[in-house]
Amino acid sequence: MNRSLRVRALLALAVLALSLYVAATVPVRLGLDLRGGTQIVLETRSTPTADADSAATDRTLEVLRGRIDALGVAEPTLVRSGDHRIIVELPGVQDPKKAAEVLGRTAQLTFHPVVGAPHDGDDPSRPLPKRPGQRVLPDESGTPLRLAPASLTGEDVKEAAARFDQQGGAGWHVTVGFEGDGRAGWARLTGEAACAAPGDAARRVAIVLDDKVISSPQVDPSIACGTGIRDGATRITGSFSPDEARELSLLINGGALPVPVETVEQRTVGPTLGQQAITASAWAAVIGTALTSLFIVVVYRLLGALAALALACYGLVSYAALAALGATLTLPGLAGFVLAIGMAVDANVLVFERAREEYAARRRPSIRSALTAGFRNAFSAIADSNITTLIAAALLFFLASGPVRGFGVTLGIGVLASMFSALVISRVLAEIAASRPGLRRRPRLTGIASTGAVRDRLTRRNPLLMRRPRRWLASSAAVLALAGSGLAVRGVDLGVEFTGGRLIEYSTSSTVDPGRVRTALADAGFPRAVVQSSGDTGLTVRTEPLTGAEEEEVTSALREVAGPADKVRDEMIGPSLGKELRQGALIALAVALGAQLVYLAARFRWVLGSAAVVALVHDVVILLGIFAWLGKPVDGVFLAALLTVIGYSVNDSVVLFDRVRELDRRGPGSPFSEVVNRAILRTLPRTVNTGIGAAFMLTALAVLGGSSLSDFALALLIGLAVGTYSSVFTAAPLAIALHARSRRRKPSPEGAAVTA
Repeated sequence: MNRSLRVRALLALAVLALSLYVAATVPVRLGLDLRGGTQIVLETRSTPTADADSAATDRTLEVLRGRIDALGVAEPTLVRSGDHRIIVELPGVQDPKKAAEVLGRTAQLTFHPVVGAPHDGDDPSRPLPKRPGQRVLPDESGTPLRLAPASLTGEDVKEAAARFDQQGGAGWHVTVGFEGDGRAGWARLTGEAACAAPGDAARRVAIVLDDKVISSPQVDPSIACGTGIRDGATRITGSFSPDEARELSLLINGGALPVPVETVEQRTVGPTLGQQAITASAWAAVIGTALTSLFIVVVYRLLGALAALALACYGLVSYAALAALGATLTLPGLAGFVLAIGMAVDANVLVFERAREEYAARRRPSIRSALTAGFRNAFSAIADSNITTLIAAALLFFLASGPVRGFGVTLGIGVLASMFSALVISRVLAEIAASRPGLRRRPRLTGIASTGAVRDRLTRRNPLLMRRPRRWLASSAAVLALAGSGLAVRGVDLGVEFTGGRLIEYSTSSTVDPGRVRTALADAGFPRAVVQSSGDTGLTVRTEPLTGAEEEEVTSALREVAGPADKVRDEMIGPSLGKELRQGALIALAVALGAQLVYLAARFRWVLGSAAVVALVHDVVILLGIFAWLGKPVDGVFLAALLTVIGYSVNDSVVLFDRVRELDRRGPGSPFSEVVNRAILRTLPRTVNTGIGAAFMLTALAVLGGSSLSDFALALLIGLAVGTYSSVFTAAPLAIALHARSRRRKPSPEGAAVTA
């Protein structure tokens, strides 16, 4: 065993041992759709200066969403119920009472000049007289302070952070930075206070949160009168505990609520998918992974078996990483792992197909040298496809929120784990096996000594697929127009998460399995209904808008399963994927596509990068159009599937164009269309084998995953088929057309002829 192999083997063993320990000791956090959580119902209240109308409730909902993100609660669900209520569902919250308290704080932060305080010898029991425009509040020690009107508010604050100062003796405090006019306002406020003598109350600045003075520090003697603190920064002290400092920084960063809110209900709710759906999904994942592994073993024999073992190691590493980082696993998160599993399989297939090529091309081949060359030659394609996916995952995490952000987290973890599985674990196992004397005498057992049925057939026929690229572009345009017309004719059927709907709560005489109710409602014609347990004997049903007759059908279907049930609430609800969240997701997606285009253009030239992005848009429009023709809902689950399809599409195009780049460097004088044609023929075995392996997983989800996952699996199957087609018959001919156009535009040397 050489030194590099020993290093990789020790690294693999260390990571697997650590992953096994984390998986055994740290439980993974499940989202609300998988395990349930806490439901808090908040009600907005009008004030003399602000009316708690529908618009104010919507603004309050977005502020609450920011606070929940800062609390570290992943995948929350927030919906507006009526004009004045907001329903908040929080998965995995340890202290729901504390969460309700933080959510309900109005967080009105103001900064006031201090203009008066009791003098020595004054009777402290006498109230400090008020003056017009001023207010009197007690400071941290209870001493009353007369405050001038606020000079600054929380809107002038750029950011706040909890800090611990051990050396300075301040302990836990909150640093506050101002922006815009707030910087000049803070300099003016502290400059005026600095004109008072040290020890004078007028030298203090009162920081007030929700009508309570939380800190009233004196301006440091080093600050000159009229100059003030010009760097726009300060810190709030006040003997804070760590939790109090973090909570204060959270409230300042989250912003003030437009109107006060009051907690009117708090309860525990069950998972939105139901235990039966979760069990069915788990079995579908197990069976799909087993079928995929079996297919790899049949095609690549011993090395396929080792790749299947590496795939199991990938599952362990990714699960441990998810648990160690405290990420929350939800249905969109599972979609990210489905994509990562596909990429892990694809990386192994890429290596094995390149090793087959090397073995067939050498006069005196050896399994080990062919494998080494296979890993070396496949590395650039694996790296580029994974890096483009990581770019998208990172941007979705930093720019989006809600389920889109959760998808980015689990996708990023899964991609890193899949790269480690393919490039380290799988390589260690393959190289150890290839060095065995018995295997060297029987190379066909490895699975790379033969070129495979697909490659053999392509070699015999050598089809010229790119002889007429414009015909393929015309075919793609026709399919695009046919699918896209569904968007114009049928329109997009947005789900409850986007449009809102109706929420009905029932009280039953005994505990009822939500899964049975969900099945009954699906049979009655309401397959999209979301059913949750609420407390011990409560059920909530969330559906699209219903007529009176449809509501009676829902109630009747529920009572057939649950027995006597009283309706205790019936309200219209707003979308859980609010306007700002949808805009954030679209912006994140657009930026991610732009970043991928820049990366691909830098790695492959703009011609290939542009072709890959156009093929991606082609796949997205076709998927949306097919769902429109089928009348399928576009909801949060579909959004996760759409992001997964985008990942598949980019991955396929990157693998093809990586081979185009390689062949173009080897034969720079060859016509570009011939180069692309050879690249397609050499990567087609990988495309077919990867697609079949992924299809096993997705078919198992579609057949066994139940109604909650059938649309998700259907979207992925459509995306897989369209993405495989578009990488060969859309991206490739488009690259040829763009290349020819760029050559025509390029000025020729004087006297030289321009040829087609």
